[in-house]
Amino acid sequence: MRQVKLPKENNFDLLRFCFAAMVFFVHAYQLSGAPELSIFADLFSSSIAVQCFFVVSGFLIFMSYENSSGLGNYLEKRARRIYPAYFTVVVLSALFCVFVSSYSWVDYYGSIDFYKYLAANLVFLNFIQPSLPGVFAENQLVAVNGALWTLKIEVMFYLSVPLLIWLFRKLGLWQGLLLAYAGSVLYKAWMGQLIDMHGGIYVELQRQLPGQLMYFVAGGALYYYFDQFKARSPQLLLLAVGGLIIEHYLQPGFLHAASLAVIVVYLAFIFKYMGNFGRFGDFSYGVYILHSPILQVLIVYSVFDQPWLAFFVACLLVMVAAYIMWHRVEKPALRSSSHYVKANH
Repeated sequence: MRQVKLPKENNFDLLRFCFAAMVFFVHAYQLSGAPELSIFADLFSSSIAVQCFFVVSGFLIFMSYENSSGLGNYLEKRARRIYPAYFTVVVLSALFCVFVSSYSWVDYYGSIDFYKYLAANLVFLNFIQPSLPGVFAENQLVAVNGALWTLKIEVMFYLSVPLLIWLFRKLGLWQGLLLAYAGSVLYKAWMGQLIDMHGGIYVELQRQLPGQLMYFVAGGALYYYFDQFKARSPQLLLLAVGGLIIEHYLQPGFLHAASLAVIVVYLAFIFKYMGNFGRFGDFSYGVYILHSPILQVLIVYSVFDQPWLAFFVACLLVMVAAYIMWHRVEKPALRSSSHYVKANH
């Protein structure tokens, strides 16, 4: 389609870290059930944080595609970014959760569920086998890593970009963006009606790829029309705030993603530059995919009997693990030309 010239300074690294932290904090309360930590659920929304991640992905992934030399180069960059850390978390979780399993080592490693967990999760099908044998059976949630459900959607976003680009070329850019956005809105509304009638599986289906595509496409739209967005950013910000207020009270369904995208990209580029937050590393992905199993293990050992102590211990462990993951797994897997690597210099 077309490359867009963007300001070199932005707050995306900081924003992604904040979104990952929001999910972590809310999960600390939800997984532990500690009333003292309910303040996190009052202050933050993990679902909105995930939607903000999808907006950022839309902006950056369309940019990545436009800056790639071809489809192979694009797919290689995406695989290098997402898979090494994901593979590491899945495999290490499977290997070391034996220490918190009620099964013996022989029964644990001999269980078909152990191999189903590895097979399903390594190809982003977490929903097929989210648990390991005898692991976290007494916890409120038995899933080893409940945060991984979004990664299959992220991968589907990556794969959808070439198809969306084809659509844009056939219909025109804004027409294709509008069609993809409207299709996502209609899918989510349809699932909402089915939830009202039948509930059950439709709750899960509503939050899958078609229902989340509006956030990704909204982020992509602001990438392609960044110059127009920048020129009218104050007015668009006011409209976005108004859109979220309307969504809160009337819930029409079609304003939320566009409004959220405007606010996220405004904070990334128009709001005051907060400095090179990524100079020490990009820890947001590590925080996101590591926090859940760490919280689950702390719950097993009753550390959350003292909720605030447990929360600070969890913060320390998650940050140390994310630091190691970035420097030992994620960064070495990236090309030296990657903007993730450049941000550290």
